Amino acid sequence: MVSNVVLHDAETARGLDHAPDGILRHLSTGEYTFETGGYLPDVVLGFETWGTLNADASNAVYVAHALTGDSHVARGASTEPGWWDGFVGPGRTIDTNRFFVVSANMIGGCSGTTGPASLDPNGVPWGSRFPFTTIKDSVRLEARLADALGIKVWHTVLGGSMGGARALEWAVEFPERVKNCVVVASTAQSSAEQIAFAQAQSSAIRLDPDYSGGDYYSNELIPSAGLGIARRIAHITYRTETELEVRFGRSAQGTETPVGSASLERGRYQVESYLDHQANKLISRFDANSYLILTEALMSHDVGRGYGSVENALARLAPVNFFVSAVDTDRLYWPEQSERLAQGLPKPVAVRYITSPIGHDGFLTDIEQLGEALSEEIFS
Repeated sequence: MVSNVVLHDAETARGLDHAPDGILRHLSTGEYTFETGGYLPDVVLGFETWGTLNADASNAVYVAHALTGDSHVARGASTEPGWWDGFVGPGRTIDTNRFFVVSANMIGGCSGTTGPASLDPNGVPWGSRFPFTTIKDSVRLEARLADALGIKVWHTVLGGSMGGARALEWAVEFPERVKNCVVVASTAQSSAEQIAFAQAQSSAIRLDPDYSGGDYYSNELIPSAGLGIARRIAHITYRTETELEVRFGRSAQGTETPVGSASLERGRYQVESYLDHQANKLISRFDANSYLILTEALMSHDVGRGYGSVENALARLAPVNFFVSAVDTDRLYWPEQSERLAQGLPKPVAVRYITSPIGHDGFLTDIEQLGEALSEEIFS
């Protein structure tokens, strides 16, 4: 509710749209009871905006990030590139000269929003006490942000991967507040295989000797090894066998020798070095507990929960205009799942395909392929 919202910098609700583009800000949304019963006395959302909200707040677009993403969708006035810079900005598909774009770091994250590393009222990190979080919790809190911004109805809510799950959940939870919904490389509920991949990642973190049951913040060592393994497993599912074979094959990394050592130590193949690199990049910027919270939130993703079935949930979406897309080589979110979602809508739509050799990550690297169709059907 709006009455729960307190701005840390004392801005007025209608003045939020005047801040510089792409600069992280924080919004206190008040106490919150989670879907499964957990409770926090205050939830702060880290969020960023681009463009200017028009007089009737009809040009607002919400962009939801994926698992290890954050609210920094586009560079804006900052010095850091955004993860969808070619897609969001002046003159881009989502033209910030026309639209007011909003993105928030998801609850449980580590990029400005309250998460397990955040301090409780006594100054101690929440750690293992942080509540189980769902995608529904994410959008219910984001609705408070919309209230604070004076946005009653989003022109469009969109996202890819976990962001697509959040976009769809937004439409299911608040169909009266979403005019258009764009779901890219996602599905209505996590499949058994997606849960299986995620469980292996979660276990890698929990089994790290330095995990300490989630309360490692005051320790000398943190569960970097477990987080790195989790990232390796995930990244394999984000790419394709063909790409890995073409890029790396069985080549050795530099002068290292993967075969032939008389000891247990051996050199690496190039593909191993690549996975090490991806793991180290994530370790340097992400909290292991946040990775667990968000991964298990995505495991729980099911728009039908609370509505009796997925079919019942999708039946709520008659007022919403949908755009569904898949990556043709995706082996994590199979195109068939997007087809099933598109045909299960009250007004079925054709799935628009991103053609990419790299697999699931095509929703990040090749999103501009959807530009013409989105410009005609959503952002005209």
